[in-house]
Amino acid sequence: MTGDEVVLRAVGVTKVYGVTHALRGVDFEVRRGAVTVLFGENGAGKSTLMKILSGVEQPTSGELVLDGEQVVLASTDDAVRRGIAIIHQELNLCPNLSVRDNVFLGRELRTRFGSIDYAAQRKITQTLLDRLEEPITPGTLVQDLRVGQQQIVEIARALAADARVLIMDEPTSALSAGEIEVLFKVIRELCAQGVAIVYISHHLEEAIEIADHAVVFRDGSLVAKRDAHELDLAWVVRTMVGRDADYDFSDEPREHGDVALSVENLTVAEPATGRVVVDDLSLEVRAGEVVCLYGLMGAGRTELLEAIAGRSTVASGRTVLGDADLAGKSVAERIGLGLGLVPEDRQRDGLVPMLGVGANLSLASLLTTVRRGFIARRDERTGIDRQIVDVRVKTANAQAPISSLSGGNQQKVVIGKMLMTRPSVLLLDEPTRGIDVGAKGEIFALLYRKAREGMAVLYATSEVGEALTASHRVVVLNRGRVVREFDPRTCTRDEVMAASGEQTPEHQNGAAL
Repeated sequence: MTGDEVVLRAVGVTKVYGVTHALRGVDFEVRRGAVTVLFGENGAGKSTLMKILSGVEQPTSGELVLDGEQVVLASTDDAVRRGIAIIHQELNLCPNLSVRDNVFLGRELRTRFGSIDYAAQRKITQTLLDRLEEPITPGTLVQDLRVGQQQIVEIARALAADARVLIMDEPTSALSAGEIEVLFKVIRELCAQGVAIVYISHHLEEAIEIADHAVVFRDGSLVAKRDAHELDLAWVVRTMVGRDADYDFSDEPREHGDVALSVENLTVAEPATGRVVVDDLSLEVRAGEVVCLYGLMGAGRTELLEAIAGRSTVASGRTVLGDADLAGKSVAERIGLGLGLVPEDRQRDGLVPMLGVGANLSLASLLTTVRRGFIARRDERTGIDRQIVDVRVKTANAQAPISSLSGGNQQKVVIGKMLMTRPSVLLLDEPTRGIDVGAKGEIFALLYRKAREGMAVLYATSEVGEALTASHRVVVLNRGRVVREFDPRTCTRDEVMAASGEQTPEHQNGAAL
């Protein structure tokens, strides 16, 4: 496939929400048998355009042309019938249903008698999971899967639609390096079959790797286009944000105080299976220190953070916050003592969808504004307005629906919510998942500013680049244990990846690390 034939085109598409122009007269083309990558900061309009192309939203003006004919996509079902499927940035699954039922939800296969053909659905689901090299069974409940595995289910669901145009909005945000490699192999197979792929990712280097064509969005407009052979990271960043990438905190001062958080011989087991996920782990974080937990999926990063925060049961070991032993303390009590957690899944665990931006921000610290049994609304509003400025949330106002914000700005709200509790120790699980390079710099600048004020920061990431440029110390986990610690100023990317058990390209090719 040459990727020259345009299968889907947006012509002069505009989208207006109240006074906000999400899209401004966008002309965009999707080519058969090719990967078209969209770059842009959060709120630039990428996801809005994808929602229009997949029938989720209707354009305020402009038109869509499919196979040379103008079309109106009245719904997602209408789009799927026309061969357009989407993998959303935010997981769109039913946690109480099985993997099989989620894959075929809304498009169930029928027997000749009209009943649902569960056997056929199970067989196809297993084939898709095998193709994606994911060792989960079709009968597993989605709520029992890790976020990365749920992302695989989303991808399998889109593949089951047998689409001619497949839109992938942040498909790798929760995937390991090995899973990304498998996904890229599947993408290339689809392209060879003539499928047109639209791909959005804030992981710029991986997006450049998979791209055949690229476009850059800024402030609702498509501002630049390039083919794959013309792409480089510096051009993408400069075109996206108007400047070169500038988040490297390796030279930040290292004036650490006393131990703020101490984890001693902590062991955590899965309740259902008894499998040990955190194994006799010990760790210290000092006041003013930014420590990164790096590891592959299943290394125990999330389980460790949730155990420290009180969200899961500890089999053995001890956690001390300052001078306070946290044994037997609830999540609320730990927050009151100065411990906060920004969870991995912001939609499920971090936000209340029916509340506005301000209400979400103040939720965890609401009791601090109570005066004589009543919430002091003026104090609450003052705190909310200050936090919106502090974490740089792009919103019309504090009353705006949380759903009106981009994924990155929603993540800022979750972080801001925990900062409003004034923690001495802040835990963050994948804090930049779904956040663009410009917003990443803002998030880490905020964390380092808080560290200079004396807060201890412990965050988990699967991005080795973040570990090396945005931490004072890198702690590598593998199978629930601390296997190495690194000074990011002196170690290399390959050393960190090798310690985690991840094969680097050099290792895969047989070269020495």
